[in-house]
Amino acid sequence: MTSILTNNSAMVALQSLQSINANLSKTQDMISTGKEIGSAKDNGAVWSISTKMESDANMFNAISKELGVGKATVDVALAGVDQLTGTLDEMEALAVAGKSEGADFAKLNEQITALKDKMDAVVDGAQFNGINVLKDTVDGTNAGINIASSVSRASPGAQSGVDTIEVDAQDLTTDVVGVTLTALDGTSAVADTVIDEIQTMRDAVLTAGSSLGAKSSQVGDQMEFVGAMRDALKSGIGVLTDTNMEEASAKLQALQVQQQLATQSLSIANQAPQNILSLFR
Repeated sequence: MTSILTNNSAMVALQSLQSINANLSKTQDMISTGKEIGSAKDNGAVWSISTKMESDANMFNAISKELGVGKATVDVALAGVDQLTGTLDEMEALAVAGKSEGADFAKLNEQITALKDKMDAVVDGAQFNGINVLKDTVDGTNAGINIASSVSRASPGAQSGVDTIEVDAQDLTTDVVGVTLTALDGTSAVADTVIDEIQTMRDAVLTAGSSLGAKSSQVGDQMEFVGAMRDALKSGIGVLTDTNMEEASAKLQALQVQQQLATQSLSIANQAPQNILSLFR
């Protein structure tokens, strides 16, 4: 039966055209944004996973910066340790010179005292962003620093946790090291005592340097790991959400052809009722 009020063919053609237009619009959006999954309506499950991964990637970015600041803090302290060892070499040379009976002991003692003061100045100045791990200044308590180092999840849906690397403060002020240098007086025994005292200071400096060096290496390794994790997360997010541009391009061309055909089909369906006019001629 042919009806001028109800055109089933036109309705079918219109539905087909609307569906094609919707797919074409979505494909064009995917190409323009580069995202196949841009919101929850595209694919709720994938969007949820990618959003959590994006959050973790952002946290890794922040942690990478914190690791950089932490490493700089430790490396500044290590630079101070290098200065201290060089100063101790100078002090030891002066103490050895003090074994000579004809030396100017007053001058030698003055120079050694000045170098000791220099060591305290180096310790005071070995700070970064107000943090100094060569000098404990918090009520005699080991201050140290905690450096954010990683993000972890106990399970896929669990809240992210942040791990840290602990760096203990190494107090190298000469008073805390516990050495009061004996004054040279021209006797070989006293000179040997001063050399031993300097060696005690050196041992403390080397112990601190070894500990801080290990932490600097650990933080550096963690920076590399965090960078690799961040890149891996970004790559994973891309696999889940990015548009396959070759596939989208091919789909776009196919949909454009389908749109043209559907438009022609709708036009033909709309002309069908006009054929009834011939029946009344």
